[in-house]
Amino acid sequence: MHVIEIPLRPATAPRQSLPLRCPSKRAAAIDTDPGENQLLAALPADVWRSWSEQLEWVDMPLGLVLSDSGSRFTHVHFPTTAVVSLMVLMANGDCAEVAIVGNDGVVGVPLLMGGISSIGSAVVQVAGQGYRLKSEVVFDTFNRGGATMQLLLSYSQALLTQMAQTAACNRHHTVDQQVCRMILLNLDRVQGKLLHLTQELLAGKLGVRRESVTEVALALQRAGLIRYARGSIEVLDCRALEARACECYGVVCRESDRLPGLARARPADIWAQYRSGTR
Repeated sequence: MHVIEIPLRPATAPRQSLPLRCPSKRAAAIDTDPGENQLLAALPADVWRSWSEQLEWVDMPLGLVLSDSGSRFTHVHFPTTAVVSLMVLMANGDCAEVAIVGNDGVVGVPLLMGGISSIGSAVVQVAGQGYRLKSEVVFDTFNRGGATMQLLLSYSQALLTQMAQTAACNRHHTVDQQVCRMILLNLDRVQGKLLHLTQELLAGKLGVRRESVTEVALALQRAGLIRYARGSIEVLDCRALEARACECYGVVCRESDRLPGLARARPADIWAQYRSGTR
């Protein structure tokens, strides 16, 4: 994997780039746990047995580009603790996020739609780990049809819904609502209630000015919904955050919950467990 640079900035900020480094990897061991990624966990048993022998465990550091615009898919990635941003880059270097993928799915959906290359970039925005699998293995299994094809098609529909809702949200809803949606979607895909997201990174994901995100973060902190410090966001009240977000978050959640075996607890439910001391 070559070293490249990708801008992570709002449209009005000075150009900044993160140097990307190759991930370390090891062959997947026989105790590979499909439950670390919900899409892998929902695979039929025979497909999982076949794939588990070929999966590779990879580090996903912040800023790593898993696929770049126009590049061919050599592997698909199944994040476990990392969160990956699917981004569209403009000719002038501006960028905006259209969807995120975490332990709920796979990076490489265009391959399933018949594409051999990516039309956007997939960039790690929350560092962690995951699995990768050669693209031909996934493509061959998909083309055999059956339950695996239906599962991957259902996930593709959920991802397209997230993309469409993101486009509508960015056009019609306030920055306050967009930030709440973004925090909740990321929280869905990590363990715990702490997100390592800077205001600059949030602004770049939304394609807005950093000052706008700063105003929202301060308002959310004053309202007791989050605690922000040193590039980390700790969510203090998920239910109130959901109430403040627009309907786009709920639409994306309902579509994801339609996938077999992939219904998950919402952040508000997790927050209730924290408050009750049951988690």
